[in-house]
Amino acid sequence: MSKKQNNYSNEFKEEAVKRVLNGVPASRVARELDINVNSLYTWKQRYLKNPDQPFVGSGKLHKEDEEKRQMRQRIKDLEQENEFLKKASAFFAKNLK
Repeated sequence: MSKKQNNYSNEFKEEAVKRVLNGVPASRVARELDINVNSLYTWKQRYLKNPDQPFVGSGKLHKEDEEKRQMRQRIKDLEQENEFLKKASAFFAKNLK
């Protein structure tokens, strides 16, 4: 039987993480808040890695990740354009002969 996945607010997660960072054992915080201790450790890692936006989710990306996604898409578009131009160039070069 699977357990229902809870959705916690960013504020809730941040407060839980701050309690751990202030020295309260993670197991105690998890027990008091009735959350999985592994979730708390994950939240802590995300918070330490990116304290400005630790819990983005819902299809949103961190600013750097969004920029990378846009650059990859731009590269893909340019590669497709180059391939088209190569084929067009070869077609017109063949027809000029």
